[in-house]
Amino acid sequence: MLHTLKPAPGSRFRRKRVARGNAAGGGTTAGRGTKGQQARTGKGRNFGFEGGQVPLLMRQPKLGGFKRARKVTYEVLTLTALDRLEAGAYDIGVLRQKRVIHGKQPVKLLGNGTVKKKYDLTVHAVSKSARDAVQKAGGTVTLRR
Repeated sequence: MLHTLKPAPGSRFRRKRVARGNAAGGGTTAGRGTKGQQARTGKGRNFGFEGGQVPLLMRQPKLGGFKRARKVTYEVLTLTALDRLEAGAYDIGVLRQKRVIHGKQPVKLLGNGTVKKKYDLTVHAVSKSARDAVQKAGGTVTLRR
């Protein structure tokens, strides 16, 4: 909390108390210089002020881009995650029960890692490297639409 802050142990520097008179060393302008916007009381300038130039935020385009209507977002299933399971046949429902995948999105098998066991998989999409790795281990990959 701000009210509990204290100087570091052993420090001897005292903060400068401004606007306590000229004899104290910080009187008259109290370190604000003479005249001008920053010498006045009040907030001064707002965040993002660029000296009267049109601010960066206002120079940006008003509207964003667009979203592809038919974009498919896949949940990723890697060979490393698959290799933790025992050999056998797995479809999307079984993979959810085994908690290898979690969401409701279509599942894509990616070739990160290696496979040493025989798997018969049914997924929505598969990368070429993943398909080759599973087939090399003696398994099959079937695509589900």
